[in-house]
Amino acid sequence: MNEHTTHRSPATHVPRIALVGDRSPHVKSHVRIPMLLDALAERDGLVLDAYWIRSGDAEVPGAVEGFDAVWLLPGSPYASEAGALAAIRTAREVGIPFLGTCAGFQHALLEFARNVCGLERAAHAENDPAADEADLLLAPLACSLVGHEGGVRVTPGSLAESVLGAELTTERYHCNYGPDSRHLDTLEAHGLRFTGADEDGQVRIAELPGHPFFLATLFQPELAGDGTRPHPIVRALARAAVTRANVTLAGVTRADVAPSAA
Repeated sequence: MNEHTTHRSPATHVPRIALVGDRSPHVKSHVRIPMLLDALAERDGLVLDAYWIRSGDAEVPGAVEGFDAVWLLPGSPYASEAGALAAIRTAREVGIPFLGTCAGFQHALLEFARNVCGLERAAHAENDPAADEADLLLAPLACSLVGHEGGVRVTPGSLAESVLGAELTTERYHCNYGPDSRHLDTLEAHGLRFTGADEDGQVRIAELPGHPFFLATLFQPELAGDGTRPHPIVRALARAAVTRANVTLAGVTRADVAPSAA
């Protein structure tokens, strides 16, 4: 059974966000989410109806299609890699605002590689440790980023830069895997844009131009501060969800009042 954290009123069409991941009290980002939702509502007036969807449940066709935003959360390996990838693909193809953080970033690249670039054998070392090295899209980092905090330089004019309002930001990590540079040119050639890198030039942010909102970060914006002030990226996702919900509501309203064909 999926879990939801707020009640939704159809009359107001509160934006619905799918929190995809295998919820655990041992994953710090999962514990932070309810705090962030409360802070978004209280500080920013951005009220979201959040549903937690297990990765296995996300395999069901259309599992996230009716949502106004999808957030693929940390906490890998997911119980279902297929479910995580299905949620990303739906958000990408349908135009649902999407955020992937940490493992969500990793799987956003994996989904794009397989379904857009045709790299069907692209693999994640954590999910498939026996994969051929040449097929590894996500490989173990030379140095673990668990508990690490570091600077990220953002590309001017990118979605990431417009959200962050700066070209340099300091972010927190909790991961052991990152993209293998051998495949990045292929992903870029098919339209994915890498718009943030650390001090050593290693990719830390990806986005998809032309999509209403598609952003993925290897760092975890949900871990910023003490959870009482949502990170700009989290606020931007919430605003994108509100925009989609309003557009949907406007479409429904127009349909309701449109004269019927005689």
